[in-house]
Amino acid sequence: MKNLFYWSCLLFLLVSQFSYGDEHFIHDEAYRKQVKQDFELKEKQLPDGNLFKIFNQKLSPYEREALMFLYAYMPMGDITDYSGGYYLENVRLSKRTRTEMSWGKSIPEDVFRHFVLPLRVNNENLDDSRKVFFAELKERVKNMSLHDAVLEVNHWCHEKVVYTPSDARTSSPLASVRTAYGRCGEESTFTVAALRSVGIPARQVYTPRWAHTDDNHAWVEAWVDGKWYFLGACEPEPVLNLGWFNTAASRGMLMHSKVTGRYEGKEDIILQAPTYTEINLIQNYAPTGKAYIQVADKNGMPVENAKVEFKIYNYAEFYTAATRYTDKAGTTWLNAGRGDMLVWASKDGVFGYSKVSFGKDGQVKISLDKKEGEVYSLPLDIVPPPESPNIPEVTPEQRAENNRKMAHEDSIRNAYVATFMDKVKADGFVEQNGLPESAVTFLVASRGNWKTLTEYLLTAKKKKEVTKALNLLSVISAKDLRDVSLDVLNDHLYNTPQEIDDVLLFNTCIMNPRVGNEMILPYKKFFKKAIPATDQKAFKQDPQKLVDWCKKNITINNSLNYQNIVISPVGVWKARVSDSKSRNIFFVAVARSLGIPAWIDEVTGKIQYRKVTGRQVDKRIMDVDFDRSKATVSTTGTLNLKYTQSSGVPDPKYYTHFTLSKFRDGTFHLLNYEEGDVDMGGGTSWEHLFKKGVKLDTGYYMLVSGLRQSDGSVLSQVSFFTIEGGKTTDVNLVIREKLKSQVEVIGQLNSGLSFSSLNTSKSETIMNHCGCSRGGYYVLAILGTGQEPTNHALRDISALSADFEQWGQRIILLFQDKEQSKKYRVSDFPGLPSTISYGIDEGGSIQKELVKALKLQNGTLLPIFVIANTNNEIVFKSQGYTIGLGEQLMNEIKLLK
Repeated sequence: MKNLFYWSCLLFLLVSQFSYGDEHFIHDEAYRKQVKQDFELKEKQLPDGNLFKIFNQKLSPYEREALMFLYAYMPMGDITDYSGGYYLENVRLSKRTRTEMSWGKSIPEDVFRHFVLPLRVNNENLDDSRKVFFAELKERVKNMSLHDAVLEVNHWCHEKVVYTPSDARTSSPLASVRTAYGRCGEESTFTVAALRSVGIPARQVYTPRWAHTDDNHAWVEAWVDGKWYFLGACEPEPVLNLGWFNTAASRGMLMHSKVTGRYEGKEDIILQAPTYTEINLIQNYAPTGKAYIQVADKNGMPVENAKVEFKIYNYAEFYTAATRYTDKAGTTWLNAGRGDMLVWASKDGVFGYSKVSFGKDGQVKISLDKKEGEVYSLPLDIVPPPESPNIPEVTPEQRAENNRKMAHEDSIRNAYVATFMDKVKADGFVEQNGLPESAVTFLVASRGNWKTLTEYLLTAKKKKEVTKALNLLSVISAKDLRDVSLDVLNDHLYNTPQEIDDVLLFNTCIMNPRVGNEMILPYKKFFKKAIPATDQKAFKQDPQKLVDWCKKNITINNSLNYQNIVISPVGVWKARVSDSKSRNIFFVAVARSLGIPAWIDEVTGKIQYRKVTGRQVDKRIMDVDFDRSKATVSTTGTLNLKYTQSSGVPDPKYYTHFTLSKFRDGTFHLLNYEEGDVDMGGGTSWEHLFKKGVKLDTGYYMLVSGLRQSDGSVLSQVSFFTIEGGKTTDVNLVIREKLKSQVEVIGQLNSGLSFSSLNTSKSETIMNHCGCSRGGYYVLAILGTGQEPTNHALRDISALSADFEQWGQRIILLFQDKEQSKKYRVSDFPGLPSTISYGIDEGGSIQKELVKALKLQNGTLLPIFVIANTNNEIVFKSQGYTIGLGEQLMNEIKLLK
C-alpha cells in the first residue's frame, strides 16, 4: 500500500508539473524572467489610473505570462486606451489557434510570441478584428497546408479590400473592411491581422522610402514551415514570394519590420528599443553592402554615442530611413541595398555628413566639423541600386486559376460596395429628410460608414443643429468620414463650448476633434466633467496656466512610446504620463474643450493658440513652449527663393523638386507644406508660395532640390542658410537638368507592329494610328489593369493632362487581353488627356518586342511605358512602379523638341 501511495503521489506530481509546464506561455525561464522584469518596470512607470487591474483577477499561468508580455512591450497608449479584458479575450483567441488549426502546434514558441499573439501591426486603432476574422476564416482554411492557407487568406483579403491611396493615418482592420479599400499600409495591416487571427505568423514589412522613385511601400511576410515568405497584401498571386514589387524591392536600400518585445531572431537588428525590436530585412530582397561609419570630432578623435542617420533621397528630401549610435570607438554600421545614401552624424549641436555608396564604400569617416550658421551650397548626385529581381515561376494554369478566383472576389467586393450610398441614393435621402444638399457629398464619401452619418444628421435635425453638424463633417478628414463613430461626432457637436464670432476659427480650431493624424475619439464631455470649474475658468482666461498645469502634472517619458502611437487625451489624463507628441495633442484637446482655439501648425509642428475674451478672439498667435515659462510670439524673417524658370521645370513643386528643413538638435526637420493629392497634382509650388517671399521663423535652414531621372538617379543640390529676424534672405533654387545632348536611343521598336484598336475596333499599326510624319514621336504603354503601379502612372499622366494635350501626339495604352480591358474604368482616372487611345496587344507581340529591345530582366512586370518614334527608335522607358511618371515623360518630350 505504501508503494502504491508513493507511486500515486509521484505520478500526481509529474502530471501536475507537466500540466503546469504545458500551461506556460514562455517556457524559456531566462526570457520569462526578463519579461517579468520589464513588466514590473512598466507598472512602476504608470502608477496612476489603475491600468493593470486585469492582473488582480484569477488567470492561468499561460494567460498571466501572455498578458505580461503584451503589457511589458505594448506602447503606452494601448495600456491607457484599451481594457485589460480586451487583451485577455485576444490572448484566449490566439491560444485557440494552437489547438483548432492544423498548423497550430508546429509554430515555434518564439515565433508565435512575436508574430501571432500581438494585436498591433502599425499605428492603427485596435478593434475586434481577431474575433471577427477567426470566425469567418477558420472553416475556410483549417484543412489546408500552412502554405496554401497563407495564399487563401490573401484571397479572402482581396474579397474585402482593394488598393486606393489615402492619408497616412492607418485605418483599423475592420474599418478597412467597412471601407472596402485602403492604401498599402492599411492593406498590409489588415492582412497581417487576418493571418494572425488563424494562428499564422505574419509581420508587416516596410521600405520606409524607395531609392529609385518617390513614395514608399508596405507588404507582408508570413512564416511557413520554418521560413519567411512575402506576398502583396490583398493582391493574391498563385505562389508566394511574388508581387508587382519584386523588381522595385530589388532596388530597395532598406526594408524593415518592427517586432513586439525583445526579439532574438537571426535578422540584422537596426534598433533595440525598450518596447520593440526593429529588424532589417533587405537581404531577403536585394544584394547588399555593409558600410562602417566612423565619426570623429574636428581633432580626429572618435566620438561615442554620436547620432548617425542614414538618409534616402525621396520626395525631394533626404529622409531618415534608419538611425544608429556610435560605440566607444566612434563606429556604427548598416547593411543596405547597393545604392547611395546621405549619412548624417551629429552630437551636441555639431554635425557632419557624407554620401555613402553601399557596396563600394566599405568604411567612411565623418568629421563633426559643421555647425549652425554656415552658408554654402553643394551638388550631390544620387544613384539608386540597379535592378536584380528574382521572379518565381508561375505556370499558365496557375495564372488562369488565380485570375478566375480574383474575378470572383472582385464580384463579391463590388456587390458589397453597391450597398453604399451613391449620389442617387444620397440625393433621395437628403430630399426625403429635408437636409441641405451639401450633405450629399459627405454621405457618398462615407462609403460603408453611411449609416453612422445618416443617424448623426437625423439627430442633429431634430435638435436644430444641422448647419453646425455639417460644419463638423467639413473639418475632419476624408478618412474620418469612413471610420468615425457616432459617439465621436455627437461628443464634439454637442459638448463644444459656446461659439466665438470667428466661425471659421471655431469650426477648425475649437469644434474640430482632429488635432494631428491621430485616431479621433470623444473627449470634450469627459473634460467638462473631469476638470474643476475653477480651473476651467482660469485656463480660459490665461491658457499659459494650462501649459503650466501640463508641465506640473504630466510626466514625459518618450521611451514608453517609441512607436509614436498617440495616447488619447483621456488616456493622458488618466495616466498622467505621456510622450511629448501625445502631451501636445492633449493640450490642444483640452484647450478646445474649454473653448480656446488651439492647434498644431502643420508646417512647423509648433503648438499654438489664440486667447478668447467673451466672443472676441485676440489676433496674436501664441506659441506654446513647454520648456519656457511664458508663451511667445515667434520672430520671423523672409525667404526669397530665386529661380530661373526653365522649359523642363517651369514651376518647381514642393516635395517633387524641393523641400525646406529647419535645424534643431543637430539635425534638420522638414517643413510640411500642403502636398495636395500626390497622384493628381496640386499642393505647394515655388510660384504659389515662394516666388514673392515666404515668412519663416528665424533659424538655420537647409534647402534640398533635385530632379529624378528616368533611371531613378537624382541630380540634387543642397544649400544651407540662415533666416534673420525682420530681414529678407535670398537663396537660389537650383534645379539641375539633363542636357539635350544626353538624349539617346536605347532600343528599337518596329512602328509597323499591329494592335487591336478599341477606338476603331480594327487592327492598326502603331505608325498608322499615330498619324505622324516619319520620325514623329509617340508614347506607348502596356498596362497592368488594377495594379498599383499602373494606377499611379495613369494618375501621374492625368495631373499633367494639359501638357500632354499641348504636345498633341498620340498616347497608346494597350491591355494584354480583352478581359483586362473590361476591368479598366476610365472614370477611375479623371482628367486623362484626349490624345489617349486604347487597344489590345493581341498575342502579346508588342510586349515581347519591347522586352527583347530593352533587354528587360522581368518581361511580365507592368506597366511598361516608352517614348518612341516612327523611325523605330526608343528614347525613354519606364517599367513597374514609378512615382512622377507624367513629369518624367514630359521632361523627356521637352528635350526632343
